[in-house]
Amino acid sequence: MPGPLAETVAAAVLLTEPDALAERFLPRLAAGESMVTLAPEGSYALDGGAATTRLSLAPDGLRLAPGHAPARPSLDPARRLTPLLTGGELLSPAPPADRALTWARLATAAQALGVGLALLDRTVAYVRQRTQFGAPVGSFQAVKHRLADAKIALEFARPLVFGAAVTMSPADVAAAKTAACEAAYTTARTALQLHGAIGYTAEYDLSLWLTKARALRTAWGSPDECRTVVLNDRARPCG
Repeated sequence: MPGPLAETVAAAVLLTEPDALAERFLPRLAAGESMVTLAPEGSYALDGGAATTRLSLAPDGLRLAPGHAPARPSLDPARRLTPLLTGGELLSPAPPADRALTWARLATAAQALGVGLALLDRTVAYVRQRTQFGAPVGSFQAVKHRLADAKIALEFARPLVFGAAVTMSPADVAAAKTAACEAAYTTARTALQLHGAIGYTAEYDLSLWLTKARALRTAWGSPDECRTVVLNDRARPCG
């Protein structure tokens, strides 16, 4: 799905309070009549040129960005990065930024899991069709091992994503995002290798999934940042 999905989820969290703010933005957002993007002030927002509402997290709170600079391409061709202009109307001096980050990470983890599963399905179908030495390459032991490793990583990530959606604990969500994004990235590397030369072709549909897996890996927190959240939570004294 192109567009600022995780950013819309995070923005919806930020726009729930106060009531006047929710009444102003959420009805059109829920109806699909507006597209919202969000980024820290002075940084790049996803698809800011296409969004009807651009929010920036400034040091003094949540602001309605007054505009944006020309968009720049990203690693994922379906994602356009837009520098937001600073300033603008102050919407909330104390938005729930931590809660919004948790929701954004969960949405990113869910996307990454879906990307990984899609890559695995396409790769399995491809190795059944491609032949070498008169046999499908999918019958080779080394190919089976690579696909099995990718499948195991994705299946281990799936319950973490589902569990994090239940608890909404920042540490659980961070763990789910790390597992899902790393599994998707591993599957992308496997898919690229097993597709051979055609996997490097930008015109081939596989490239859209490959680049998305790479972009999601660092969106809303790198693996190292998410691991730090998990480790800090585990180090917290009980009781």
